[in-house]
Amino acid sequence: MPEKPKYVKGQFLLDSGELVGSFFQRTVVLICQHDAEGAFGLVLNRATGTKVGEMIVADLPDTLKECPLYLGGPVQPTALSYLHTDAFLPEANVLPDVNLGHSLDTLVEIGESFSPQKKIRLFAGYAGWSGGQLEDELRRKAWVTFPASFELIFDTPADQLWPAILRRKGGWKNKLRAQMPEDLSWN
Repeated sequence: MPEKPKYVKGQFLLDSGELVGSFFQRTVVLICQHDAEGAFGLVLNRATGTKVGEMIVADLPDTLKECPLYLGGPVQPTALSYLHTDAFLPEANVLPDVNLGHSLDTLVEIGESFSPQKKIRLFAGYAGWSGGQLEDELRRKAWVTFPASFELIFDTPADQLWPAILRRKGGWKNKLRAQMPEDLSWN
């Protein structure tokens, strides 16, 4: 009897240490969609060093123009995606109260809303896998999985996300990996 595929929507994928030298070295990817057709995710810990207003030529609210822009992945680097949350999002599509969007018009509406609970992260590009590709990478243990949370997505600084999740995951290998320098020659 064939094994049923394990879909990881709503999970973080962390480089297990097997992705040295690739774009995904030390990344944290939030899997936003995953089914038999493939997977879509956003890298949460690759800041571009620029603000949204410097990169997107559109009439955006000033609050959005000042947001940092993240590199969501190596696929279609000009594609815009965003994660947003608010006190209550009944139609959230990633996690409870965490929604993935791509529409510039909807982004402007979110930016113009006055909700004190709203949070948003904007991304250029995304990470994508064809059907079965991510499942194969998971079988080969290229990735470590961890349940995604609102707090880790929106409140943990991007440069601290990978080691913070590894420490939470526990185990001596993860704790050691979280403390290792990116380039072992620095050791």
